[in-house]
Amino acid sequence: MGTLGSLLIGALAFIGMPLFVVILSAAMLGFWVSEIPLTVIPIEVYRLVDTPLLLALPLFTFSGYILAESKLSTRLVKVTSAFLGWMPGGLAVVAYVTCAFFTAFTGASGVTIVAVGALLLPALVEGGYRERFSLGLVTTSGSLGLLLAPSLPLILYGVIVQQMDLPNPFTIQELFIAGILPALLMVVLLTIYSVWTSRHDNLQSEPFDKKVAWQALVEMKWEIPLPIIVLGGIYSGFFAVSEAAAVTAFYVLLVEVFIHREVPFSELPRIVREAMVMVGGILLILGVSLAFTNFLVDAEVPQALFEWISTFIASKWTFLILLNLILLALGAILDIFSALVIMIPLIVPLALRFGVDPVHLGIIFLANMQIGYFTPPIGMNLFIASYRFKKPIAELYQATIPFMFVLLFALVIITYVPELSLFFLDRG
Repeated sequence: MGTLGSLLIGALAFIGMPLFVVILSAAMLGFWVSEIPLTVIPIEVYRLVDTPLLLALPLFTFSGYILAESKLSTRLVKVTSAFLGWMPGGLAVVAYVTCAFFTAFTGASGVTIVAVGALLLPALVEGGYRERFSLGLVTTSGSLGLLLAPSLPLILYGVIVQQMDLPNPFTIQELFIAGILPALLMVVLLTIYSVWTSRHDNLQSEPFDKKVAWQALVEMKWEIPLPIIVLGGIYSGFFAVSEAAAVTAFYVLLVEVFIHREVPFSELPRIVREAMVMVGGILLILGVSLAFTNFLVDAEVPQALFEWISTFIASKWTFLILLNLILLALGAILDIFSALVIMIPLIVPLALRFGVDPVHLGIIFLANMQIGYFTPPIGMNLFIASYRFKKPIAELYQATIPFMFVLLFALVIITYVPELSLFFLDRG
């Protein structure tokens, strides 16, 4: 009966049944076969809802949707261009910094390509960069920022792992701090590549102009305090993450709706509805996934998986190679939230057995997902950029491959130099 049920669940997944239905069905089948009461599933969902940290998800999501509807992208490009445009490869630096900041706050790289990429691509081409290079840069930059606070995937990873009662627990603040240097490494390596590959191009540079810079600051005077207050509060420990989320939501609502008036008050119900539908979908998948995790733990699946892998792999470093290959493939075929809730319950116990710190593991996981967004053949950013810029998908493949190699090199460093992620933390 269990085999028949497994085949049926596999068929449901194959025909495109919603992910939460597939996971819930698997959890129910597992508990039924093990003769465990199905009441464990609603109990697990309640335990998730009772997690204080979970408040941060809807609040940060709402803030991101508001920012995406505003004209923040225009002001952000203007201010970064004013202060960084004079540098060698200045426009490329502007693109990386702008996209990283925008993605960190909106939490959706697709929004970054649509909102920020539409401004940056013409500016890069006009500035003397080759069109293919510019396409690759914008498409790649769409997922920069996933390692920076208050990135939703970072928060979700923390929520999932904190339900697992680890022997060496961590806080979300530690996770946020761990992402700083790896994210900076990615931006620096991409900048070096951009400067080197464009060294023979006739690039235009913008000399630093105090008046232009001041005007850009004045136009963005209401948004500038946001990262200072919120990120400063999180990194210093002054705010809990849920408190920082509440401050962010209130401040963004105040600035974009009542001060700038770029988001009409009449549009708020639609924005709230769209944001909460996304959050509801994540929470639904997360709730049933945690219930399924309980079944996996009871059935000792992680232990069995570890013993099986140990027959082929004995080294922590070899395990990390295999982990990266699996995660890169998953990042290309699954959205980041689905990948998190499906794989984390399996990967974390394995990684702990091989001596990988869970904070370092989270950074490795999200760095892979970031690259997976534009990994051929079906990385999500490739299709969004193809639609937005009206370019053949094959052209996007060719444009992004050099940038992917740069980020893969960064991934190797992030993976095999754990001190990069744990430098500011005491995880002994």
